Amino acid sequence: MSSPGYRPTPAAASQLNLRGAVDLSSLRRQATPPAPPASADGGAPTGGAAGGAPTGEAGRAPLRVDATETNFQDLVQLSAQIPVLFLLWSRYAAESPAVLDAAERVVESYGGRLVLAAADVDAFPQLAQAFQVQAVPTAVAVVKGQPVPLFQGPADDAQIRDLVEELLKVAAANGVTGSIGDAAQDQETEPEPLPPLHQAALDAIEAGDYAAAVASYKQALLEQPADADAKAGLAQVELMARLESLSAPDAENLRDLAAQEPDNLEAQLGVADLDVSGGHIEDAFNRIITFIGRNFGPERETARVRLLELFEVVGTRDERVAKARQGLARVLF
Repeated sequence: MSSPGYRPTPAAASQLNLRGAVDLSSLRRQATPPAPPASADGGAPTGGAAGGAPTGEAGRAPLRVDATETNFQDLVQLSAQIPVLFLLWSRYAAESPAVLDAAERVVESYGGRLVLAAADVDAFPQLAQAFQVQAVPTAVAVVKGQPVPLFQGPADDAQIRDLVEELLKVAAANGVTGSIGDAAQDQETEPEPLPPLHQAALDAIEAGDYAAAVASYKQALLEQPADADAKAGLAQVELMARLESLSAPDAENLRDLAAQEPDNLEAQLGVADLDVSGGHIEDAFNRIITFIGRNFGPERETARVRLLELFEVVGTRDERVAKARQGLARVLF
């Protein structure tokens, strides 16, 4: 990976609605945790035992942890209570140690209002893939499970602090105002259990059995047609199932086919799936709306239904969904 100059991306509230931008399905918990990264003198960061809200010396929760494929979901869960700043680094990027040290100093100065998760992209490449990182070091915060890009390349304490200030404003606007101590205490409380069919669906997703997850969500909707969480879960797991067997070469071929055949329904819907999973939400919506505007009959209806399903994946309150609904209305009526 290359190492660009400092490129900040101001944290914006709209980023918090990118439901599909972090591919959690590729980072299921492993039965045996991978070996921890090497020490700092070998190019890897040192940190507390990674997890949702780990405890350190004398019961103190460390504010810097090593992000791995095993604890990734725990850290994403933690982001519902406090922002988690993922710093993706590589021992082959000369700027990484300085940026890690600067980020740690800044995070420590906020006394537990956010956590630094140091992610070694050489040891855990799937973390880089999940965030679609093209260069290191890269900083991406996660708030309520949603990514907020911060910067790429070298950055000093002052630059990082400015971005963290903006991040905390975004977090507060979305109701994320806890601290690491609060999160650790909350984790000691038994969480409220999910409805049985929802839990069965999540268990099936963890096991990679998307068909079983689909069946559980569909049964939940049969029993409770107004179950919004089941409806959104069904749309998301169906998207995951469609993308599961699509290799990178297949994806490129699909994009080529869609470009050559704009009226090929399956190609257009397939590329829309890829765009949503990669966080290119507006591109996906516009692609399907354009297809609907050019076509009639059963294919038009199939495309309309798929678009509504993708609205559920992204989140029906997302401003991009509202905009796409207006575009859909224009081509339908």
